[in-house]
Amino acid sequence: MNHIIDRLVFDPRDVDLSRSPLAGHIPAETFVLGAFNPGLTRLANGNLLMMVRIAEALTEPVCDGAVRAVRWDAGQYVLDSYPLEAVDMTDPRQFVLRGQPWRVMVLTSLSWLLPVELSADGLSVVQVHYDRAVTPAASYQSHGVEDARISRVGDRYLMTTCSVSPERHCTTLYSSADALDWTMEGIVLDHQNKDMLIFEGLIGGKYWAQTRPLGDLYFAYPPDSEWRAGPSINLSTSPDALHWKPSERPGIRPHTATLHTARMGGGAPPILTPQGWLTLWHGVEPGGDVGIYRTYWSILDRDDPSRCVRTEHAPLIEPNAALTAPLDDLIYLRDVVFTTGIADGGAHYIIASGEADLACRITHIPKDVFA
Repeated sequence: MNHIIDRLVFDPRDVDLSRSPLAGHIPAETFVLGAFNPGLTRLANGNLLMMVRIAEALTEPVCDGAVRAVRWDAGQYVLDSYPLEAVDMTDPRQFVLRGQPWRVMVLTSLSWLLPVELSADGLSVVQVHYDRAVTPAASYQSHGVEDARISRVGDRYLMTTCSVSPERHCTTLYSSADALDWTMEGIVLDHQNKDMLIFEGLIGGKYWAQTRPLGDLYFAYPPDSEWRAGPSINLSTSPDALHWKPSERPGIRPHTATLHTARMGGGAPPILTPQGWLTLWHGVEPGGDVGIYRTYWSILDRDDPSRCVRTEHAPLIEPNAALTAPLDDLIYLRDVVFTTGIADGGAHYIIASGEADLACRITHIPKDVFA
């Protein structure tokens, strides 16, 4: 697809680590592994705001026969050490503890969220708000805060994030009146439920959200079904955005006719269009290091989002190696575009994505693509 504009607007080189929340708090040097997966919304002044996931890692994780990792603990940042012979370090994003009865891993970075204000078209940085960073603040965030998604419902902004810890891998909610000063509302979805996207508007007086529970076990559909067993994008409703009840009807499911939905999950919060709710989601085709991530889209019924009006099987946005070529010395992962935000740009939509788990990508796509 030919996009109007498609470029990287923020990457690890743009982060001032002297203003990081970790600066001066651990006895080790760090670097930005990735500045990516930005939530996106429009501010009252007309500018756009990205909440960028900053994955901050140790420059020298291996020391004295052990691998080290950063952890937040009761208001301070600490280093944990694991003997090299006890871990598998194949993946640069995480290492796996050997000899465990189930998969247990430690992240090689700790993530926090950095507000980056962009121009109204999303193409240039206006200001980086280090003083408004969202950082771990509870025990269930000891390994970091990841992948913000921002929705504006009425006069308030709602931001969901993934909070990571040994306690649980959960979804947390933040609220704000201006999208700059955030109040943490706490856990809204429990263990291993990712990619929660709150619809930008009420339906029947209720909040709606897409969710994506994780798991290792799925029951088979009948052999002649059009659906394939596996992770799917589910729906939930809430009276207050805090207490969520799962929908009894399925949402967007993997389709047997495609390879790109071997795994799938929510991307940008659904927004209302004349055709219905436009939802951008990611599909993962097997291949490469972690699979090939692309962005796809569906239109959901405006009154009953469990009814899919249209799904386009051709990708909307694909990984673009040409964009990250100037950052080739920083690349550790390829074939990934992970869309996390959308805003109205007039005749086009402004779409924010993480490219290669490394940088923030802004794409302008004409609205008539979805007509």
